[in-house]
Amino acid sequence: MYFFKGGGFSFEINKRTYIMGILNVTPDSFFDGGKYNSPEKAVKRAVEMELEGADIIDIGAQSTRPGSVTLGFEEELRLVKRFLIPVAKAVSIPVSIDTFYPEVAEYCLENGAKIINDVSGTLNPEMAKTVKRHNSGWIIVHNPSNASDICDYSGYDGVVNAVNSFFEMAEKAAKDFDIKSESVCLDMGIGFGKSHSDNIQLIKNINLLKREDRALLTALSCKRVTGENTGAQGEDRLFPTIAANTLAIAGKTDFIRVHHVKQAVLAAKITDEAIR
Repeated sequence: MYFFKGGGFSFEINKRTYIMGILNVTPDSFFDGGKYNSPEKAVKRAVEMELEGADIIDIGAQSTRPGSVTLGFEEELRLVKRFLIPVAKAVSIPVSIDTFYPEVAEYCLENGAKIINDVSGTLNPEMAKTVKRHNSGWIIVHNPSNASDICDYSGYDGVVNAVNSFFEMAEKAAKDFDIKSESVCLDMGIGFGKSHSDNIQLIKNINLLKREDRALLTALSCKRVTGENTGAQGEDRLFPTIAANTLAIAGKTDFIRVHHVKQAVLAAKITDEAIR
């Protein structure tokens, strides 16, 4: 048996699909910005997601949509401080924080968070030290140099090989910082520095990215990839999201990160029954 675990949480991987519910508290998120921009609304949504079957609540105070303005760590921390403690107290499932700032991670891990969802793609030594010190989970996302532009992966013979090379580098970095392998979850970074074709190649080849002994997260919910060829916008992106997540589950991803928790739980249950 293999696990993704740390202080205060434990998930046996390769067993079933776990659902990470997205709780955006930023006003400019690409999908649901502003819907949960008060602690009361955020707590209500977090409790609702837990009742719907979420296994993790992922709080994000920084928009990563194309063209978004990056907040400094002081502003991100100011936002997080309003929401983290009330949400963490209101739910019985682990809370993760979507941040690439070690300073924000430090505060959050001291105040109820159990997992850091780090989209920087930089393998920041200070973040690694913070994760190690708190025995937290560390989700490491492939994001080439925090790319806002589409990258060329021809030098790696394609995006799948590029992501696998990054995963190997991430695993080595974690080991060098004496972080337990079970504390790390890898994420292929769909939408970060990748073309539509790149994103589709990753979804098609998740089985080539999945390691039996390491947790894998797929985070594509309602992103541009779900709308480019389908024409789906807004809430209609739920349907291509479910289809793409079903393919990811067939490829043996362990976690899916979603906006629509209830629907994802139902879809994952029948997919798990058929393939696991």
